[in-house]
Amino acid sequence: MWIEILNIIGGLILCVGVLEAIPAMGKHLEKIAKWLGSFQTIIGIIAIILAIFWWSDLQSIVAIIVGLILITGILPAIPAMGKHLEKLAKWLGSFQTIIGIIAIIIGIWGLLA
Repeated sequence: MWIEILNIIGGLILCVGVLEAIPAMGKHLEKIAKWLGSFQTIIGIIAIILAIFWWSDLQSIVAIIVGLILITGILPAIPAMGKHLEKLAKWLGSFQTIIGIIAIIIGIWGLLA
């Protein structure tokens, strides 16, 4: 259940630019996503750790991808693999809105299943 919630939260952060377009709730979701964005590194680290420890197939894969995008700023500090992970995260970041939408859908789907 926690991975699904983190996928939804991470997806909201990644989609912050397009949330305003949602009728009725868009402005409120955008405010929440902007506030959550101030904790994006912490949320990204937690998402990756939970995904690794509680591996649950698709939810965990999405959580790791979302987590990598959210922690892009601290990846160069990781010895050995930091530069490679940073390149991957920056490439994934170019699709952040699409990945965010997918993360929200997968997270909600996981909560409902």
